[in-house]
Parts: sequence; structure tokens; C-alpha cells
Amino acid sequence: MAVTIILEIQAKKGTGNDLLATMKGILPETRSYDGCIGLNVYQNKDDSDVMVLVESFESKAHYDKYLAWREETGVLQQLSAALERPPSIRFFDLVDA
Repeated sequence: MAVTIILEIQAKKGTGNDLLATMKGILPETRSYDGCIGLNVYQNKDDSDVMVLVESFESKAHYDKYLAWREETGVLQQLSAALERPPSIRFFDLVDA
């Protein structure tokens, strides 16, 4: 079952657009990674340092494999160094309501 991941990040003060430029170079690999169904990035209109990524993966196992790969490549460390605080990562299943 597909899983939706909501990742909220806050760049260090005044660096949101720089982080966004970095992500533009990184995210094409994410979108083509095995199990990735889609990924959109939203930037807060009132605070350009705050972004939300809405990702969809075939399963949490696919996402976990992707995240481990990003850890191995050093991208997670690079991105973490650019953040004001640790990211918020939440996982959601689509429900019929």
C-alpha cells in the first residue's frame, strides 16, 4: 500500500532559497528512485525558510530503503547542516472517509 510522507523543514535563517536551489539538484534522483510515486515541494508564503515536501512511495519499506541510500551518499548530512532544527517526518496512509 502506498504511503504519503510529509517532511517539514526549516532552513537556517535567511537561507531558504539557497536550500531550495540545492534540493532542485537533488530531488530528480529522488523522483526516479525505485518506489517513488511522486514528490512535491511547497515553500511557506510567509517564511521562505520553511518548506514542506509531500512524497508518495509504494511502501514505507521503499521509503526506508531510499532514506538509507541518502544516508550512505552523505546527502542527509549535507541537508541537516543547512537546517535550523531536525526535520519533522510523518507517515500517512490513505483512508476511505
